[in-house]
Amino acid sequence: MASAKYDVLGIGNAIFDVLVRTDEGFLAAHGMTKGGMALIDEARAASIYADMGPATEMSGGSAANTIVGLAGFGARAAYVGKVKDDQIGRLYTHDIRAAKVAFDTQPASGGPATGCSYILVTPDGERTMNTYLGAAQDLSPADIDPDTVAAASILYLEGYLWDPKAAKEAFLKASQIAHGAERQVALTLSDAFCVDRYRDEFLALMRSGAVDLIFANETELHSLYQTSDFDTALAQLREDIALGVVTRSEKGCVVATKDGVAAVPACPIDSLVDTTGAGDLFAAGFLFGLVRGASHENAGRLGALAAAEVIQHIGARPQVSLKELAQENGLPV
Repeated sequence: MASAKYDVLGIGNAIFDVLVRTDEGFLAAHGMTKGGMALIDEARAASIYADMGPATEMSGGSAANTIVGLAGFGARAAYVGKVKDDQIGRLYTHDIRAAKVAFDTQPASGGPATGCSYILVTPDGERTMNTYLGAAQDLSPADIDPDTVAAASILYLEGYLWDPKAAKEAFLKASQIAHGAERQVALTLSDAFCVDRYRDEFLALMRSGAVDLIFANETELHSLYQTSDFDTALAQLREDIALGVVTRSEKGCVVATKDGVAAVPACPIDSLVDTTGAGDLFAAGFLFGLVRGASHENAGRLGALAAAEVIQHIGARPQVSLKELAQENGLPV
């Protein structure tokens, strides 16, 4: 197997985040399901945006957040995602490259605008997302460069890619290339509603060996196996995948393999401000530990540390150096 140019290559929906603090009355008035992610059209996006207050705006998307987090730890990181050659698309491209992430996907010259997610954060820190995929849904197999995929130790994919047909095909192409190059493939289940839509297909990916590592939160795990009993779901996960990592909010996480289960505690925080990106940044820390040869427990600690940092402020991008934060906490970087 050739040496890797990148530690992790992420593929996902390139989405520009528009975040605002609000209350549950706003969610109810707009018919939103608290804590979930709804796909919306351009008209609905415009309606929500018109009613939102002053916002924080930044480049986002689940896999992109993870990849930026990896770069913050000092990893060699690359990203594939589709934007349009418009003002927001150019902002997105500059933002992710400024984070020291290789991003060479050709922007779309026509078609829908760059995708945006309108994220409402309630006082309890819960985030509710309304996502207009826009140009992101036009990611296609043609955007997957075989040499780039083969040059990454780990290919990281987001479950949200399963919504657009062409993106799903790009996902499968990249997975096949990665395994052909003897690389690992990781998948985050993304959202319980996403799991509800594609449960059988996600299970098929796991059981067929198309993915080697699964990231899920507790709600997604219960949805995947349609059981409210955590231990039952965890036992099934261990049968279906070589390595599964399940986050449990303040309970920390569990790392499940064929050999057993290891529990890792959450990092203490001063205050919960916004859960946007918590799972994304957890995955960043865990993947960083994995590519650096850390134990599963230390990888989990790196993930917990990154998640704790990001939930204490608005937005899914760290506001401090994750590498320095890990060093201060005695974790391997």
